[in-house]
Amino acid sequence: MDSRTFRQACGRFATGVTVITAHTEDGKLHGMTANAFSSLSLDPPLILVAVDKTATTHAVLHKAERFVVNILTTAQREVAQFFAQKEKTDWSRIELAQTPSGQSCLAGNLATLDCQLYPPPLEGGDHTIFVGRVEAVELGEGEPLLFYSGQFLEPGVDAPTATTPKKERWV
Repeated sequence: MDSRTFRQACGRFATGVTVITAHTEDGKLHGMTANAFSSLSLDPPLILVAVDKTATTHAVLHKAERFVVNILTTAQREVAQFFAQKEKTDWSRIELAQTPSGQSCLAGNLATLDCQLYPPPLEGGDHTIFVGRVEAVELGEGEPLLFYSGQFLEPGVDAPTATTPKKERWV
């Protein structure tokens, strides 16, 4: 099986869209769009996010003590696209807020999870799995932004379609 086929298969699983934000040691904010996010435990409240080892935010998370999971609404599609870019230069259109612990987060989220890094990070192939202990939550309003087959989708607006032709039953 080649990696492209595996990626296409995983892309058939519709997910919500998050932006993971964290500060560098000198206080600079970093963030990245991520759909490899999941709840992990209710007691204690834990989540996980898998981050590509080549992402700039990967190095930031390794040194951070805290990070924030911003769960996006359909109104934040442009925000998701901004944080999906490698180079993020013009932050003027990004509206920020603060968590109770003083971490920067996005304003207008469907939900915001303020997390303490729960070490150690776990190896996951070309990704690292970061676990966070959720210490505060803010719930918002709106429709969830979805990711399916390499595209952002809005429920009731975009029709999800797989863009690859049918292949053999097992590849």
